[in-house]
Amino acid sequence: MAIALGPPELLILLIIVLVLFGGAKLPKLARSLGQAQREFREGVSDEEKAAGGSSSSSSSSDSKPKDS
Repeated sequence: MAIALGPPELLILLIIVLVLFGGAKLPKLARSLGQAQREFREGVSDEEKAAGGSSSSSSSSDSKPKDS
């Protein structure tokens, strides 16, 4: 179930965010969201390394023919 956000919906969302947080706090909010996303990705990649790689990457390597 995908959520399709078109230009009108994004504009309404932007207006709501501006009203809630104000123009001065938006850069801080964007910076903190970026940091949270970066930390999440690092955590996921660390977990995959600890588990010996993800199952999707091992299944994709199994489907490739070997040259030897």
